[in-house]
Amino acid sequence: MRLKRASFFKGIFMIVMVVILGVVAFLQHPLFGQVPKGEQLQQIKHSAHFSNGVFQNQIPSPMRTQDQSELSLWMENLFGKKGQVRPPQAVPSIKTDLKAMDVNVDTAVWMGHSSWYLQLAGKRILVDPVFSTHAAPVPFVVKAFKGSNLYSAEDMPPIDVMLISHDHYDHLDYATAKALKDKVAQVITGLGVGAHLQRWGYDMDKVHEQDWYNEVELGNGLKLVAAPARHFSGRTLKRNQSLWLGFALLSPGRRVFLSGDSGYGPHFAEFGEKYGPFDWISLDTGQYDVRWANVHMNPEQAAQAASDLRTQYFTPGI
Repeated sequence: MRLKRASFFKGIFMIVMVVILGVVAFLQHPLFGQVPKGEQLQQIKHSAHFSNGVFQNQIPSPMRTQDQSELSLWMENLFGKKGQVRPPQAVPSIKTDLKAMDVNVDTAVWMGHSSWYLQLAGKRILVDPVFSTHAAPVPFVVKAFKGSNLYSAEDMPPIDVMLISHDHYDHLDYATAKALKDKVAQVITGLGVGAHLQRWGYDMDKVHEQDWYNEVELGNGLKLVAAPARHFSGRTLKRNQSLWLGFALLSPGRRVFLSGDSGYGPHFAEFGEKYGPFDWISLDTGQYDVRWANVHMNPEQAAQAASDLRTQYFTPGI
């Protein structure tokens, strides 16, 4: 009996060890990126928004607003009852031939979720492109709605600037970033995000990491301002090693604002006062949940943020 019990526990131990080793091996996959180190880390440490080893929001923003553990939250997300969370049929959509468009015509083309193709001041700009069928490390989680992911890297013309708001999988996709590497002239993103791109083979001379409020001249009179956001970052359990941000794009003819992922905060009124009024904006609107109310906006908050930004046209980010 003792021998059987010992064999049973030995078998359980071996299974657990195999699972642990499998997880450790999986986490070495390049899709998880890497944390900043060396000169990148030293640059981060000089940021006024980095303290106690992590980036901080401008105002207190606890990740969870309910008394619920991390494990409980994930179990509820994966296995809890959700009702009708996916459209019963394909999302109606039209695919635009981006290569055939006149680059001198200011344009905004939505490509699903937070992905945008913009033309401003004769520049082609790609924002948070995700062309994969899923936005997670494994293909059966966070799957795109049918009809919402029409585009691929092959559909893109040469891109002058790619903007990455933060490193979450639904904004920075490994396969998409790899496929676009040779089509993108430069990348602008938050401090620390470049570490992922470096691991994925990007020439770091064309990756420009920005802190909040930095201004970047893009040519043809087009200027980018890195805007604060109220969110968090991380592709593994280690969070807030890179900075999350939004973008104000200011050309002689247009003023555009994209929030990235963000909870509501005073930064919207601040940017509206300093850089507005804006002609068009897209804001985090549809990713809200009462369990993380500090890091995303519900529709009413997004409408208030649009008012704060003093915009003429507002497209919800969904």
